[in-house]
Amino acid sequence: MFGIADHGAFVAAIVLFLAIPGPGNLALITSTGKGGIRGGMAATFGVIAGDQVLMWMAVAGVAALLAAYPAAFSFVQWAGAAYLAWLGFRLLTAKPGGAPVLNIRPRQFFQQAVTITLLNPKAIVFYMAFFPLFVDPAHHQGLLTFGAMAATIAFLTLLYGLAVVLLTHFLAERVRASPVIGRTLEKLAGVFLIGFGIKLALSK
Repeated sequence: MFGIADHGAFVAAIVLFLAIPGPGNLALITSTGKGGIRGGMAATFGVIAGDQVLMWMAVAGVAALLAAYPAAFSFVQWAGAAYLAWLGFRLLTAKPGGAPVLNIRPRQFFQQAVTITLLNPKAIVFYMAFFPLFVDPAHHQGLLTFGAMAATIAFLTLLYGLAVVLLTHFLAERVRASPVIGRTLEKLAGVFLIGFGIKLALSK
């Protein structure tokens, strides 16, 4: 279909990758915890927008450019690591009930999710390596094939984000009844963000 080899396997691979814990998932969860369903869905669209930019950059050959200029890749990598660590630090140091990391307006949830997604240059290389695995050389249709892949990823991310947001919102209503649990989860999210930042900085 549209030059995609084994579309079912492609869909299964994307779902698996979406479920792997990472900054994007954490952004959805914390956005929903702070901004409810509107905040969580705004973050979901932010992740989708960021992914689309990275995917088309990969298609355009930006991965090859980053490989040719390691200094540029390292700069973006360290910028992303610093941003994640900064978010985690603000969660850890926030006063009870006053974590300032995620703001209330949906637009700001969207912007933060886009930033978190874009500041992971390794995703460009991932897409550059991932797409060819599912391109059927005999039926490849150029941009139409890559467009179908990008649309499939966006749709699956939307469904996955909706499920995560609804589940998080359901659980958040019960967590709010216990301020201690809420603060503990808030600090835990901060630790994970710092951990993701360190992992990104040290990855080669």
